[in-house]
Parts: sequence; structure tokens; C-alpha cells
Amino acid sequence: MKISKINVFQVDLPMKEGAYSWSNQSFAAFDSTVVQIETDEGVSGVGEVCPLGPSYLPAYAEGARTGIATIGPDLLGEDPTHLARINHKMDRLLKGHPYVKSAIDIACHDILGKVTGQPVCNILGGRLQEKVKLFKVVSRADPDEMVDKITAYQEQGFKQFQMKVGADPDVDITRINKVANALWEGNVLGADANCGWRQHDAVRVVKATADVKYYVEQPCETYEECRVVRDHCHHPMILDECMDSLQAVLRGYQERAMDVINLKINRLGGLTKARLIRDICVSLGIIMTIEDSWGGEIADAAIAHLAHSTPKDFHFQSSAFHEYATHAIATGAPVIEDGYMRAPETPGLGVEPNWDLLGKPVASISA
Repeated sequence: MKISKINVFQVDLPMKEGAYSWSNQSFAAFDSTVVQIETDEGVSGVGEVCPLGPSYLPAYAEGARTGIATIGPDLLGEDPTHLARINHKMDRLLKGHPYVKSAIDIACHDILGKVTGQPVCNILGGRLQEKVKLFKVVSRADPDEMVDKITAYQEQGFKQFQMKVGADPDVDITRINKVANALWEGNVLGADANCGWRQHDAVRVVKATADVKYYVEQPCETYEECRVVRDHCHHPMILDECMDSLQAVLRGYQERAMDVINLKINRLGGLTKARLIRDICVSLGIIMTIEDSWGGEIADAAIAHLAHSTPKDFHFQSSAFHEYATHAIATGAPVIEDGYMRAPETPGLGVEPNWDLLGKPVASISA
């Protein structure tokens, strides 16, 4: 089997609630890239990458599409089921920029699942969880509005929540106190600053909320700043944006910098490398949130399959972004019910893109 063509599609993902706000950013829609890999045997696979705007991480939507156009021609003729070879070649063709490679790697997993008649989670280690625990994002807003949101989400069956903070520290202290007071017994709350606080402000926030039960997530931009904040608080610490490589995870483990990491597929370069880090985390006893930066049904399918194949004791939570968007870019998305999601058991990712919505490719790479 050989790659015969790579199609690249651009699609906007508008927000149902009008906007998604975190730290000091807010977007009404996100720019997502869908990749379709065709083969000479008629089997095709799809992947998706959706950076959260251009100033969240060193990644942006146009960069994903440009990068795919750069490496795509040299992937023609390769066997997409040879995942290690594909990844090795992508890394030789383009140094760094892992998010560029993510959708291609996911599409290759989709093909391998279809060829072998297995859901992707089987390829990633087997279906170790029948359902995947979700968290619900409480977008940054007026504190009372955030209380209304978390109350409604709890009534929908969600039990884990990630409230967005990282703006004015005094308002964030109020946000944390009010939202935590609205949390039902047994439910779990994280306060995610998305790198938004300066170190001294983060220290002030965690000290002012010392008696509140919640997880502190990525309070500052750098690992070093977050490590200082950890020394000043008694809350469990989640590291996200600075966990961008195996080396970063190992450093955090050795220095006891975190209790949970956020493992984001596109930040690491796709399912192949995410699985490697996932398995090492299991060996080291590191708990994980398994997710991605953003995306639609295709990205969520990849998240669900990786989470399904993760031992339950090491899986903290996952995200399902397609429920936040106004339209579906694919059918067959993981089913969401009572705060959990389940990926289909059909071969591959189990999703079929809405080709009418995606329209014509913005780029096609073929011999």
C-alpha cells in the first residue's frame, strides 16, 4: 500500500456560546485543518489539527497547512501503515513543528485500523476503558455567569470541570471561590490559567484560595515559574503548555513539579508520539488528562481512542470539543452521555467527514 494523494481542507468551528475565552484571549471560532490521505488500494484515512489561535502555543492554522504542503510531496509512495517510518521521515523533512505532523499521523492510524479491521484504540493498546471520563470547560466570564454555567453543566451529568482563569488575579480569586462553592459534593474542579498569570500574581492567588478544593493548572508560562508556584501552594498541580516533549515530562517527574500532565496530541506530533509518552507516564505513575488543543469530531475521535487505550487509574479526564461547535464536520463522533464519551468500535477512527461542509481542498498533493 502506498500514499497516492494528500488532500488538505480548511474549516471554521464557530462556538455555540458565541465565544471561548481563557487567560487574555477570546475567539468566536477556530480555524481547523482536516487532512485526507488516499492510497493506491482505495483505502483512505483522515486526521485533524486545530491550534487554539496563533498566540496560544507555537502553532497556528496557516502554519499547519503550509507545513503539510512542505512535507507532503516526499510522503507520496510511502506505506501509511508503517507508522514509525512515516514519523521518522516527517521528522527528517521538517525539524520541529510537531503540530504540522499530527493530522498526517492520525490519518495513517485511521488507515491502519481500516486495513486491519480494528478500531484505533486496539492499535494503541486495546480498549482498557469502556467509557472515557470528560471534563467540561467553564469559559472565562463574569464570576456569577460562570457559576450559572457550572450549575447547568452539573445538571447535564458532568462531574469534572476546568474553569478558565489567568486574567486579573483579584477577579480570579473571586471566580475560584464562587465557582468552587457551586460545585456539587464529589465533583472535581480545576482552575486553568493557561499561562496567564505572572509568577507573583499566581502565588497571591493560590495563597488567597488555600482553603478551596481545586487543581491549579499551568499558572504561568514557563516551567520554572510554575515550579516556584508549586512551592507556595498545597493544591494538586497540573502542567499543560510546558509539557511539550518527553524530555519535559521526565524533568517534571524528576523534580516533582506536577501531579497531573495534559497530554495534547497535536502538540506532541500525533498519536504515535503521544502513545509513547502515555506509556512512559503509566510506567512512572504519572496521571494524565488526554486531549488536544481543539478540534471537531475527527480530533475528538483520536482523543477518545487514545483515552480508551489508557489504564483507567492513570486517566484523569479528557475533552470532547465537538459539543462546543455549531456544526459537525464529520459523522460517527464519540457519543457523549452523562459526562463520558465512547468512541465507535468500527475500524479506524470510526468517523466520516462531511465532505459537503468541507468543500474543495485548499491543497492537493499528488504525483
